[in-house]
Amino acid sequence: MSDIPLKIQLKTIPNNPGVYQFYDVEDKILYIGKAKNLKKRVSSYFNKNHDYGKTKVLVKKIHSIKHIVVPTESDALLLENNLIKKYRPRYNVLLKDDKSYPWICIKNERFPRIFSTRRLIKDGSAYFGPYTSGRTVKTLLDLIKGVYPLRTCNYDLSKEKIEAGKYKVCLEYHLGNCKGPCEGYQTLEEYSRQVTEIKEILKGNFRESLRHFKEEMAVLAGDLKFEEAQTIKEKIEILENYQSKSTVVNPKINNVDVFSIISDDAYAYINFLQLSHGSIIRSHTMEIKKKLEENDAELLLLAIVEIRQRFNLMSKELYLPFKIDVAPEIKITVPKLGDKKRILELSERNAKYYRQERFNQIKIIDPDRHTKRIMGQMKKDIRLSVEPRHIECFDNSNIQGTHPVAACVVFKNGKPSKKEYRHYNIKTVEGPDDFGSMEEVVLRRYKRLLMEDEPLPQLIVIDGGKGQLSSALKSLDVLGLRGKIAIIGIAKRLEEIYFPEDPIPLYLDKKSESLKIIQQLRNEAHRFGITFHRNKRSKAAIDSELETIDGIGGKTVEELLKTFKSVKRVKEASMEKLTESVGFSKAKKIFKTFNK
Repeated sequence: MSDIPLKIQLKTIPNNPGVYQFYDVEDKILYIGKAKNLKKRVSSYFNKNHDYGKTKVLVKKIHSIKHIVVPTESDALLLENNLIKKYRPRYNVLLKDDKSYPWICIKNERFPRIFSTRRLIKDGSAYFGPYTSGRTVKTLLDLIKGVYPLRTCNYDLSKEKIEAGKYKVCLEYHLGNCKGPCEGYQTLEEYSRQVTEIKEILKGNFRESLRHFKEEMAVLAGDLKFEEAQTIKEKIEILENYQSKSTVVNPKINNVDVFSIISDDAYAYINFLQLSHGSIIRSHTMEIKKKLEENDAELLLLAIVEIRQRFNLMSKELYLPFKIDVAPEIKITVPKLGDKKRILELSERNAKYYRQERFNQIKIIDPDRHTKRIMGQMKKDIRLSVEPRHIECFDNSNIQGTHPVAACVVFKNGKPSKKEYRHYNIKTVEGPDDFGSMEEVVLRRYKRLLMEDEPLPQLIVIDGGKGQLSSALKSLDVLGLRGKIAIIGIAKRLEEIYFPEDPIPLYLDKKSESLKIIQQLRNEAHRFGITFHRNKRSKAAIDSELETIDGIGGKTVEELLKTFKSVKRVKEASMEKLTESVGFSKAKKIFKTFNK
């Protein structure tokens, strides 16, 4: 097959559902995918230009194509999942297996033992799980042990051996943790009923156990056996307390799996909740690293197939955030309101919490990966051609048109680079003209960077709407930088993002990290500019109070402030001290002004 040209291979691929495999020139497997129509899907790799770099590289490496035809798309899904786990191709999303997850085993024997295990033995025993947390398994086993007296020994409790009196009760019997089936003190029928109720509890159904205990408590109370009735009441409280912790909104929701997905530029996070009789009996979140141009629908479908296999799920209904084709026998519900919608939102919240927790860990363990992820997300959100590793933001400050100034703040890799911040006094603009001020300061900033051969930013952020953005663009045009540096404006009212020559603004999600960085830039530029403006106004106020004295000019004011440090001390100074500083004639005028 590898000697046949790709064009010929493509022409002979069937239109059936199936799984395709790409191989390189050394016959190493590169990628495995599934398709409803093999011919259309495989041909699409070679018929269009790919924006994503890794896909371009993959297509260049493909030397031969193999495929497996299957009856249905559902079969293709399962086969793809199994082949990916077997061959682990370089360009596929890789999923972990379930070898390390614990199960709860109900042993296939007379008077079954119940315990946790990480090994599945095909001997007819019932296994519940796997559980994603050992703590969950311990909690469930502690609950069962607190409610039902079960044996923990590994004796062969055959009918013949019990009747022959082969065994004696142990300490567990005397402690009340076991009813002594080894000596025939507990019947197989009673023990089996307990095991049936335990199976229902592990499925999330507490109703049968609660009903049985309430009936038993009523009988004991009627027979005036109050101590035994109190013991049963305590068991009921244990069950009800555990159930109340796990109950969701609607107890009528039964045997349903809920999946949600949260994704960014590099990773997707899929949360899974298993519901039974209104209770969440399992929760798991999976992180998937994107390899090619996988969208949310593809990644969610991949995760659903993997999780259903891993946890041996048999439910016939799924709650999902959007419609996807899973299998014809499974009902897909996209909740719009009510209890079902709240459950889906709970799943999404779990995915978001997991994602944030991973971000926090990565910040500590691998800060470069954290930065790369944020930069990649900004590139995608703001439609940039490159990652904005170097961003500069401009803001104007003036109050009632006085002392107009501007500020430029610089962020490198998403963090402030304070040593590169710059203040500007507006020189060419008279009065409160924000547009003119913006035009001047952007021109001055980048004219200087070009003259000094300093690196230019990948992104400029202008604090303001279309007007300020247009003014900044005029300066970039003068310098020949339009199109070489990306530039956006952010308006304060609705935090809308404006692009050059696009009248419709972009509204980023309020929780978006890209928007948070842009807001941080804007706020930092505003703070830096306001501080400079305030200092300038304070100095002007001081200067003007002294300069109003007839015959006192700027140089004299500087000399006075240099000697006395403040206007207050000048006012309080004696004639002798003032004379020492500025001479008798000027000292007389100053002293007379402040000592009338």
